[in-house]
Amino acid sequence: MNATRQQLMTSVGLLILRLGIGGYMLTHGWGKLKLLLAGEFDALGDPVGLGAPATLVLLVLAEFVCALLVVVGLATRLAAVPLVIAMAVAAFLAHGSDPWTTEQAVGLFMAGETDFPLSKQPALMFLIPFLALIFTGPGGFSIDALLRRRGARSGVTNGQQPN
Repeated sequence: MNATRQQLMTSVGLLILRLGIGGYMLTHGWGKLKLLLAGEFDALGDPVGLGAPATLVLLVLAEFVCALLVVVGLATRLAAVPLVIAMAVAAFLAHGSDPWTTEQAVGLFMAGETDFPLSKQPALMFLIPFLALIFTGPGGFSIDALLRRRGARSGVTNGQQPN
């Protein structure tokens, strides 16, 4: 496969990844945004000890604002960092005592050992693709790529005007 076709396929793949995982994360962030706007600051836990209001605000910033940035491909690598942190906190602190897989969680729930079938798996399933986007970037079909192309055409490199 030639380099141009490979670059196109990679960009399409990264677009699908960004739209899928970012869009799905937006649904989680939307619910938290509604809690924030309703003033329901104590609706979530406080796994790192920042206080419930600060935790909710940070989650809205990560799960809604940063997810939206990932979807459109603007500051993608930077926007993915708070999402990775939020999902790591969810997996290893908020769900620290929960089983690794949903299958295990359902088994415990069905056996009457837990009230809800909670596990680390959903948070980890979000964490992994956002972590990948930190390393890959958004691909060619993104605002980041558009800005990079415009900067290259105008002679601007690394934020500096040409001599």
